[in-house]
Amino acid sequence: MRRSQPPRWLAHPLRWQRGPVPWAATFRSALGTGPLLAAGAATGHPGAGVLAGLGALFAAINDRPGTRRTGVLHIGVPALGGAAGLLAGTVHGWWAVALLTLLGLVSGAVSVAGAVSSAAGVQVLVLAAVGSGMPLALPGWARAGCFLAGAAWILLLRLLTPQAGERAAVAAVFDALADALAAVGTPGAEAARRRLTAALDRADEALRMRRLLRVRGTAEDGALETRFAAAAGLCEAAVALLWEGTPLPARAFAGPRRLAEAVRSGGAPGPLPVPVADTAARTAFDRAVLDAGVAFGTGPGPGARASSSAPAGDRWRGVRPWGPAGREYGVRVAVCVGVSAAVAVLLRADHWYWLPVTAAFLVKPDYGPLFSRVVNRFAGTAAGVLLFAGVGAAAGGGTWPAVAVAGVAGLLLPVALRHFGAQTAAVTLAVLAFAGVAGDAQAALSRLVDTALACAIVLLVGHLPRLADTRARVGHRSAYALRSTRRYLDHVLAGRDGEERGELRRAAYHALAQARGAAETAAAELRTGRAERDWLRVTARAERIADAATACAVRLEHGAGRPEEPAAQRITAALAAVADTLDGHGPAVLAPVSAPPGCRTLDDILTELHAIHALAGTGGNSERTGRIRSVAER
Repeated sequence: MRRSQPPRWLAHPLRWQRGPVPWAATFRSALGTGPLLAAGAATGHPGAGVLAGLGALFAAINDRPGTRRTGVLHIGVPALGGAAGLLAGTVHGWWAVALLTLLGLVSGAVSVAGAVSSAAGVQVLVLAAVGSGMPLALPGWARAGCFLAGAAWILLLRLLTPQAGERAAVAAVFDALADALAAVGTPGAEAARRRLTAALDRADEALRMRRLLRVRGTAEDGALETRFAAAAGLCEAAVALLWEGTPLPARAFAGPRRLAEAVRSGGAPGPLPVPVADTAARTAFDRAVLDAGVAFGTGPGPGARASSSAPAGDRWRGVRPWGPAGREYGVRVAVCVGVSAAVAVLLRADHWYWLPVTAAFLVKPDYGPLFSRVVNRFAGTAAGVLLFAGVGAAAGGGTWPAVAVAGVAGLLLPVALRHFGAQTAAVTLAVLAFAGVAGDAQAALSRLVDTALACAIVLLVGHLPRLADTRARVGHRSAYALRSTRRYLDHVLAGRDGEERGELRRAAYHALAQARGAAETAAAELRTGRAERDWLRVTARAERIADAATACAVRLEHGAGRPEEPAAQRITAALAAVADTLDGHGPAVLAPVSAPPGCRTLDDILTELHAIHALAGTGGNSERTGRIRSVAER
């Protein structure tokens, strides 16, 4: 008998990310919040110590795995946003409500541009509330300077401590490639391909930052670019193998393992075994392995930057803050933060800023399901308040026990980031320590009451019908992913080759990864009675379309018949029509389109397109879609 599973929205608060302990980040965080707060208290400048500790706290939250150069981006850009928020937060009362509502609109909208933009947006919003409400006898510029000093201290530690560099990022691509090849023909194949896409994105970002922050290239730069280009070629062939679905012998994924070790050591990989070249995909993989062997043996070549040379802005074409997703994000954040700030101004004079600050962290749509975050926020705050009260009772209160608590919170934060409730508990300990050093010994109970009130406000306001609609948030991302796939398929069917094809393929898979992340969040949202589309199934089928397009590119490159231009245009037009449907303004019935006889890849694309059109809710029921499909096949 099959056991029933709890709803996703109910199970999500218990999810905990797994992984090794981030020892380097733990070391940096331990030397940040507590020591900076202690320095401020010891020198008679507790306000400066609080702001510097706050800067270090936010920097530690953004201190994620990566290279030194990516750390500059992930820590530095949000820190500048926080400093800007402190400079802007100089108004009070209803003017502060208006300011926070406006900043909420901007903060939510810029979140669609990526994780760094999202972190910068939330820091602008949160620090503007802190600047408007926290009673610190410092001018705006001094507050911003102290905050930046704390963040800069964590960034300096990041630059000085050993890090996994660009070489490790490129090696991780080959490891993920080997895992994907080992998963061919198994239920874990699609998940393995997603991990491969994530590894490619991380390596691509690392190499872009390396180029951006280096004045002059070195021989190692060229070698890494060449090896990353070889990895991109292997990945295309690997996706075609995943699409074929025939399990591979162990020697097929032994080659990428050797290439990964060669990248780490800087040496040669030795002999590279390949599968028997009995299909188009295996032939392509055979050639890609040969190209990789040449790249590893001869150094930089003419294609060294084939997979990393496109401007970063091209990747985000269509996902802009002023688009449908950005507007929906912005309105949701602005309404929740504005209502929370208004209630705070009406109800209390002290700590009023805690309400909009809590709302800002809860309601950001890219930070996870709202119900899950509300539950974990309250539970984490309660745990933090109880722990702080227990320490205060045992130590008798005072400045230095509060400083010690801040140090422990900083030590625990990198591991606590794996779960929002644990992260909230660590941050609550640090914030209450800041309040204690600043002279507010009664902040713990107020913190818990304000958190409960903010959670209730956000839970009610955030689920209003217009604010909880997932079409703009997920549908637009899915539509953008399909349009990116269409550009890639257009390029493939037109018979063009070279560097642009690799960039278009990467852009399509990157967009698909963003759509899947949004769909997973939407799937775990609390249902409010309104029927929602199954966005996870939509994105899974969109991923299969991209896989089939990649397999099509490989098959055409190895002698398969190229479809005539009118047929190719009809297929790509169908892709565009389904993308419009996901955006809410597509055709009610998808026009019949047929693939050329014997073309499995294009036939698969059409099958998945009709399935997505049915799932989108405007294409009619599955029976009618089946009739359309039958007509297309005839």
